[in-house]
Amino acid sequence: MSNCVFCAIVDGSAPARIVYSDDDVVAFLDIRPIRPGHTLVIPREHHARLDTLPPELGGKMFAAAQRIGTAMQQAPVGSGRTIADGVNLALNDGRAAFQTVFHSHIHVVPRLRGDRISLAKGLVLRRDPDPDATADRLRAALEEVAGER
Repeated sequence: MSNCVFCAIVDGSAPARIVYSDDDVVAFLDIRPIRPGHTLVIPREHHARLDTLPPELGGKMFAAAQRIGTAMQQAPVGSGRTIADGVNLALNDGRAAFQTVFHSHIHVVPRLRGDRISLAKGLVLRRDPDPDATADRLRAALEEVAGER
């Protein structure tokens, strides 16, 4: 789709901090993260909503999100060098569900025990003081997890 920012990221015409990529999906840091390391997993093919997303491609997105979430829980990702205690996976489908970019995507948000961040509040106060370092740490964590398989 010509005016889709996520399609532009896939084709390389828009900048992004890519942390994972394969033949079917691309994952990159959210430009307005709820927490440092907040990553979006998108299909390379444009699918605006769930109703057009083939289930097998959705499965590949989920598998990539699972891999990223696992990496976040095994190696430090954020600037505090803290390993996530858990992750939130979220897919917003439609304007009423707060979807703002109409290219299906899964949010992978690292969480710390007691971080007291609600997703609603996090949507308002979104920032990462050093996203380049966060992307480097997340790529390293993914490589570490891949080496363990």
